[in-house]
Amino acid sequence: MSNITSEIENLVTPILQELNLELIDIEYVKEGRDWFLRIYIDTPAGGIDIEQCAQVSEKLSEKLDVVDPIKENYFLEVSSPGAERPLKKDSDFIAAVGKYVFIKTYEPINGAKEFEGTLLSFSVEEGALIEVRVKTRRVKIQIDKEKIALARLAIDFSA
Repeated sequence: MSNITSEIENLVTPILQELNLELIDIEYVKEGRDWFLRIYIDTPAGGIDIEQCAQVSEKLSEKLDVVDPIKENYFLEVSSPGAERPLKKDSDFIAAVGKYVFIKTYEPINGAKEFEGTLLSFSVEEGALIEVRVKTRRVKIQIDKEKIALARLAIDFSA
């Protein structure tokens, strides 16, 4: 799977650079009987429209028809990452400082593997510092970068 996503990343990156867009994520997944190749894109300022998604889809489709890296039939989807944008790269975490996030860890920290709260800081050396609400208190939790299994922006329904 990772070979396919790497190859797709190599194909889509020049298209995105030409259009001043950024790659957020690539998924190649099977859902039921169907395969989906999903490309999530955004602008550096944040916010993407349907015309930009269509433009990337058309240009990428042309390249995929020539290179043909995927043997199965699949559906190509190009879209925005949405309100709960994944945080994968260090730059994603740095841009999310001060925002409400959801982080899932590989192993428990203080008895929990899922944390939702405000990302106070992030560095490669120290990982993420997140402030979470535990009943009526606010608690700061340091999470090493290597322990983060999944991270994304989250919607704060408590506000």
